[in-house]
Amino acid sequence: MITPTEARVTSARPWLVLSVVLTATFMDLIDATIVSIVLPRIQADLGADFAAAQWMLAGYSLTFALTLITGGRLGDIYGRRRIFLIGVAGFTLASIVCGAAGSPVVLIVARLVQGLMAALMVPQVLSVIVIMIEAEKRAKAFALYGAVLSLANVSGPLLGALLTQFDVLGLGWRAIFYVNVPIGLFAFIGAARYMPESRSSHPLRVDLLGIALVSVASFALMFPLIQGGELGWPAWSIVMMAAALPVLALFAVSQRRAASPLVPPSLFRQRSFVVGLVMLLILFTGLASLFLVLNYGLQLGLGWSLIATALTGLGWPIGITLTSGIAQRFAATHGRLLIMIGLLIMTAGMVVLIMLMESDGTGVSYWTITLPVLGMGLGMGLCVSILTNVILADVPPDSAGAGSGVLNAVLQLGAAIGIAVVGALFAASAAGGTGAVLYSAASTTLWYNAASFLVAALLAALLPRAARGPQG
Repeated sequence: MITPTEARVTSARPWLVLSVVLTATFMDLIDATIVSIVLPRIQADLGADFAAAQWMLAGYSLTFALTLITGGRLGDIYGRRRIFLIGVAGFTLASIVCGAAGSPVVLIVARLVQGLMAALMVPQVLSVIVIMIEAEKRAKAFALYGAVLSLANVSGPLLGALLTQFDVLGLGWRAIFYVNVPIGLFAFIGAARYMPESRSSHPLRVDLLGIALVSVASFALMFPLIQGGELGWPAWSIVMMAAALPVLALFAVSQRRAASPLVPPSLFRQRSFVVGLVMLLILFTGLASLFLVLNYGLQLGLGWSLIATALTGLGWPIGITLTSGIAQRFAATHGRLLIMIGLLIMTAGMVVLIMLMESDGTGVSYWTITLPVLGMGLGMGLCVSILTNVILADVPPDSAGAGSGVLNAVLQLGAAIGIAVVGALFAASAAGGTGAVLYSAASTTLWYNAASFLVAALLAALLPRAARGPQG
């Protein structure tokens, strides 16, 4: 966490350093999205069950969420350049293991390590922008950061489809992981040579007890959600999920007593912040699982190619791009209203998509899927770029950094939980069927996603009216 008074670190080539760390950000975002489009192919090739396939997605988000705040603090304490280099090196090596995996277990473990290493890389990127770029030039730096986010969201699924469909170098789906190797080498060499070291002037200690408790609670919730459905919900799965509640209570107590808490308790005195966390958690359970279900329905249910399936999702980032400028312009006066409208548009788009899928059946066309997805992207653009600043509107400025870290961790945790919950619903609805049964299960399961968007829209009514500060 960067303090407001921290001195700016100088570099002879600050924009070159920024390009290096943004390359690592691009690699992380690509890897978070590239797997979902190819997941049915990976599952079939490795002989994995559906629960293992869920872990290949959810495991990355889970370890990323659990160590994201810690990764930022490790950079404050031990040096951001050092932690960034460890993260890039570890991520690249884990990518090699992913590509070479010969069993579901090896791939899942490597994906868990990827998420852990990404949590060391990513927090250092915004730190570089704040401490290395002059204040009057930061708007340009944040614009470049936003451009990288958009490019990664657009290119991830499509790149995965192209590499796999055309069997680049005979690697099949494994190419989606090996592509990280040259990117990781570029980022590591560039950072080692040009990135200056920096540390916080008031570093925080790592809350090891807090990390242990929240990790145990998350595992107690996630493991039975993913595995329980495959095994018919045995008694141990119910006991594990119930045990997560007292562990979370212990975590809350530990945060009140910790000298340097993982999650500062003072943040939870703001009603809007607490509501915002719940809203984000629910919203991202629906967002992260949307294309997982859709990809399985189209590829395994209807036999669509990877390219055709990937192209149906292009409307999502295009829609976000078209409306995010409107959100940025009016966030300071109508932030809450824009978020509510955006989420309601997403809900309507999801309902239309489900109804068209059910009415057209297995004869559904490309445009029947693409146009509702574009509509949902338009709604997402009205809220995604301003959501964090609206949720943080009532949080004191000196706690904004910690608040932002907590929000991002909850976002990733919501993604992991969503993949687990929606995956369990999809597996139960499909009941081991194939073809049309899988397609029907997909359209049925998507009602959860519609419900998550609607609940988030209702909770948005409790957020502050407007965003605070410039939208970065």
